[in-house]
Amino acid sequence: MTTAVLTGLGLAGAAGLNAYIPLLVVGVLVHLGYLSVPAPFDSLGQTPILIVLAVLLAVEFFADKVPGVDSVNDVIQTVIRPAAGAFLAAGSLGTLTNLPPWVGVAAGIITAGSVHGVKAVSRPAINVGTAGVGGPTVSVVEDVVALVASFLAIVAPIVLAILVAIGLFVGLRFWRKRQKKSALRASVS
Repeated sequence: MTTAVLTGLGLAGAAGLNAYIPLLVVGVLVHLGYLSVPAPFDSLGQTPILIVLAVLLAVEFFADKVPGVDSVNDVIQTVIRPAAGAFLAAGSLGTLTNLPPWVGVAAGIITAGSVHGVKAVSRPAINVGTAGVGGPTVSVVEDVVALVASFLAIVAPIVLAILVAIGLFVGLRFWRKRQKKSALRASVS
């Protein structure tokens, strides 16, 4: 049960960065027979669905690399990413645990929505702070993280959970140091 929860949350978190990467990863693995999921989640492995997901991923990929367009895309994705996270988490928790389906839906919405919220709020600041150069770079990193997290969520969810915990710890320490430096500068001024 623990690995199913970690898988569901890992896929939902990846969906918060890019909705189509974890959906496509699951779909391709189902299509190739490496992953077995019950209906309706098995529909991700159907060729027409895979084509639609690939096209949507291509649109998302390019839209997310253009400063300004990425923020408009994030507004559109405010509904899509949490919905994808809900679908993926519900699929994992609903098929591999005794939990009611609404638990997976809620966990997926909260996880993907939280990740998406951080991404959507930080992207304009990154674009402005780097004169538009940082956004595309950060977007590529987000896509790589979403891809790696999607695979790890399926094949090694505990490893993914450890990496997320380490990342959160390091990120929190970095943020606290920046806050202290900002407070110090403010008190000196």
